[in-house]
Amino acid sequence: MAHPPERYIFADAQEVVRAAATLFITVGQQAIRKHARFLVALSGGSTPKALYTILASNEFAPQLDWSRVHFLFGDERAVPPTHHDSNFALANTLLFTPLNIPAAHIHRMRGEDPPETASSQYEDLLRRLTTTLSEQWPVLDLVLLGMGEDGHTASLFPGTPALSEQTRWVVPGTSPQGTRSRITLTLGVINHASVILFLVTGLNKATVVRRIFDSRADAAEAYPAARIRPETGRLLWYLDRAAASELTEATDELSS
Repeated sequence: MAHPPERYIFADAQEVVRAAATLFITVGQQAIRKHARFLVALSGGSTPKALYTILASNEFAPQLDWSRVHFLFGDERAVPPTHHDSNFALANTLLFTPLNIPAAHIHRMRGEDPPETASSQYEDLLRRLTTTLSEQWPVLDLVLLGMGEDGHTASLFPGTPALSEQTRWVVPGTSPQGTRSRITLTLGVINHASVILFLVTGLNKATVVRRIFDSRADAAEAYPAARIRPETGRLLWYLDRAAASELTEATDELSS
């Protein structure tokens, strides 16, 4: 039975990022103790930028054995790895290079290839890395997610075919704006992770946050983020006060 989502509200975006870094380290330490490695899928966007910076800082970096971390991506834009819109490029600059992550532990989506080809290649990579049987879904230790103003997460956008995929692990996605062509993990992969963490900040997300939490049944049709419902793992939402401003006061949880 799926566990209900855990919701935590922080004073501001900086506190959200610090809490996320702490969770990242904790989940990583637990995964390494349990099976000698930590599989984490990164997300794009502005909040991960701050998260990468703090994880690579002198405060947090010494707390994890980075030689045992394998980095995956939840989605990628169809651009070369040096492009300013590349999720890999951001992580490489702010996280991988400062921490000296070995290339063999960085598993990027090949945005420079045709999306169908890149999707198939990435699914093959995931299968080899996780040694998952064909009829099963992989189990990642941590999946980091953001959410757009339209309720999309990863590159799962409202009304797109990627949302209805039932068997494939990685598929092409289509964005209504920006770099339209994308590659994304599917709901099946995300929902089988051990821990899923949403990082959502800003007043422009408040209405969608309220709709997802106040009426999840209806929200699932409109907002892909509402379809993140892990099979057995934990689902955590880290929100700043602005993003949580339309939630009912009685159910708010303020964390520090």
